[in-house]
Amino acid sequence: MFRRADAGPGWRRLVVAAAVATTVVATLTGCGEVLTSDDDRPVVLTTFTVLADVASNVAGDRLAVESITKPGAEIHGYEPTPGDMRRAASADMIVDNGLNLEAWFEQFVHELHRPRIVASEGIEPIDIAADAYAGKPNPHAWMSPVNVQVYVDNLVTAFTELDPDGAAEFAANGAAYKQQLQQVQDEMTTRLEALPERQRALVTCEGAFSYLARDAGLTERYIWPVNAEQQATPQQLTAAIEFVKANDVPAVFCESTVSDAPMQQVVSATGARFGGTLYVDSLSDADGPVPTYLDLIRHDADTIVAALTGSAS
Repeated sequence: MFRRADAGPGWRRLVVAAAVATTVVATLTGCGEVLTSDDDRPVVLTTFTVLADVASNVAGDRLAVESITKPGAEIHGYEPTPGDMRRAASADMIVDNGLNLEAWFEQFVHELHRPRIVASEGIEPIDIAADAYAGKPNPHAWMSPVNVQVYVDNLVTAFTELDPDGAAEFAANGAAYKQQLQQVQDEMTTRLEALPERQRALVTCEGAFSYLARDAGLTERYIWPVNAEQQATPQQLTAAIEFVKANDVPAVFCESTVSDAPMQQVVSATGARFGGTLYVDSLSDADGPVPTYLDLIRHDADTIVAALTGSAS
């Protein structure tokens, strides 16, 4: 189940240098990052906050689950810091989504001798249909709670290998969480399937909703397929505008981790409403609208239905 890579001298120098730098800063300022902890639980380091929340539900209190990225961070083009490298070097397990989501991740773990699992292993991917990414798997498989149940099974197996004494707890946690995932899946599809036929188009900035759209029978359109440094070409904007006009789409959306300026151009050109902010690649802070993955799915479904039916305030 685990994938490993040997740690080379280059990696070790980066980790040592980062640790020394943190120690110096702490000495000079009197307040620095704590490098040691009384918490002796195995540490599981995930690549982003959604994955951390899912893993935490499986781990319970037996493992300490952390995310490399913070709430609100853009995951696709993330640039790891020396602090990230130091955390990874001391983690007991690293979990990534896979499906080419974390473009930076392979280089990040290339020389790191740590157990690693790919949470999406076993998922049947939906291929991206347009632009330079055409034919590659859409990485946002977690936008289907049915798929996340596969994530949970993979995590239960991996955590049991990491901490065999916790096998029964991990299995019980996984089973209970899968019930919650199925409940939120049923809630989402029931709400979205009730949309009238001419309101069943989901137009977003990024093509991150293929799995959600498949589950709920929505037609997906987007400005760009995957978040990248160069976004919203004139051709992409024109295609989105033409689709919205041709189908009388009442509302359009954008995701929390990118600027909605391109979609506002679609709004100006078509008269469609801006339906609101959807969450995909990141959770919010604890006091925000989507502090957990289950909250994220419910929020997105509620936002889509309210905007497409004209019931949004």
